[in-house]
Amino acid sequence: MDPAFEGLSGPAILTASMAAAALSASSLLHLLQRSHSSGFAQTYRAFQQMLRTWGIPDFDIAMAGSIGHRFAVDEAVIVRTPFCDLRSFERRNGQRRGRILLCAPLAGHHAVLMRETVASLLEDADVYVTDWLDARDIPFSAGPFGIDAFVLTLQQFITALEPRGLDILAVCQATVPALAAVSRLAEEGKPEPRSLILVGGPIDARLHPTQLDRMAMHLAPGWLEAAAMGTVPPGYPGAGRRVYPGFLQYPVLLWAQPEQQIRMLRDLRDHWLVNPGCVPAVRSRSMAAYCAMLDMTAEFVLDTLRVVFQEFQLPQGNWCVDGSIVRPQCLRETELLTVEGDRDSITGAGQTHAAQALCSGLPPERRAEWTIPGCDHYGLFSGPTWQEVVYPALRHWLATHKLPVTVTNGNFACRDVPASRPARASASGPN
Repeated sequence: MDPAFEGLSGPAILTASMAAAALSASSLLHLLQRSHSSGFAQTYRAFQQMLRTWGIPDFDIAMAGSIGHRFAVDEAVIVRTPFCDLRSFERRNGQRRGRILLCAPLAGHHAVLMRETVASLLEDADVYVTDWLDARDIPFSAGPFGIDAFVLTLQQFITALEPRGLDILAVCQATVPALAAVSRLAEEGKPEPRSLILVGGPIDARLHPTQLDRMAMHLAPGWLEAAAMGTVPPGYPGAGRRVYPGFLQYPVLLWAQPEQQIRMLRDLRDHWLVNPGCVPAVRSRSMAAYCAMLDMTAEFVLDTLRVVFQEFQLPQGNWCVDGSIVRPQCLRETELLTVEGDRDSITGAGQTHAAQALCSGLPPERRAEWTIPGCDHYGLFSGPTWQEVVYPALRHWLATHKLPVTVTNGNFACRDVPASRPARASASGPN
């Protein structure tokens, strides 16, 4: 075990062991094979026990705002669907404020991973979050859930919130269905949201593919179905449902960006050594949120693999959702902002900015793109980079929809999209 893990005990050791086992592609394949050879149900139950040890934390945002300007927050679920809750965080007894729909990704984590993002955004707006449910807890009778259903669910939520004046912030995997949902509303002649902010997502995964992209591009769906999917065993509400389990998604995430986990483990260790048996609540909650994995339906994972990472249907212009081709070029009124980190090892350079060319119907003054220097994937929505660079710039943009030249504690590359934007370089395949 890495010396960073010495001094830890309890659930942290389990987490550290999984982290150490997830740092190579060969160990990932070994985990896939072992999960089936030793019995899917046995491995599944062991992982669920680890999750119970940490627990799934609540958002627990009773107060928000900056020092000297704190205010109470009311949290509620305002729309329930079989696969996702629309969760609201609104200022209690406050004046009417901006409204932001935060489209959390369905990528193996509970939405509570984005608690810090929600807390920041609450300073200026009421926030609504897509809180995806664990497929383990969704009865088989609820039917299947694929990527098209994700798009339709977002459409339902956007309509329920009333698009006019609504800002939509989509992160990582959620960027693809969020762009599709807004595009479908525009094509249907319905009101468009005020803005669409796409952050660190694979709009066009052909561009500068990362290790995860290349792995997804080469995975045979049949092999993935046989090796990585299993049926939720008896004893859970979703018994009988075919899922891609959290115990496989967790090491994939660690393999893509292990420094995030190791940094948290070192932090826990340091505090444990100073105060044995006492870990500050905020650090314990952060670790629990990072480990708050969920199962995804098998059909959703296979759809995402095919649509986003193998057939590139959105940038190719042939993605059909509920009988209609997704046409981002139909957008006319929405302000589009794309944000990337130049050290993102999960989403390759240019993949998110690719939305700019797809939304060709938007005039140049309604489109902007930012690239944040020294920023990894998680820094786009959490941690010091989010707090000191990304969020202050986003806050300014939401207030004025103008690009800042500088922001507190940092500068970054940002520019308007030229009126006669040249076509991007042809997308490169895996290399």
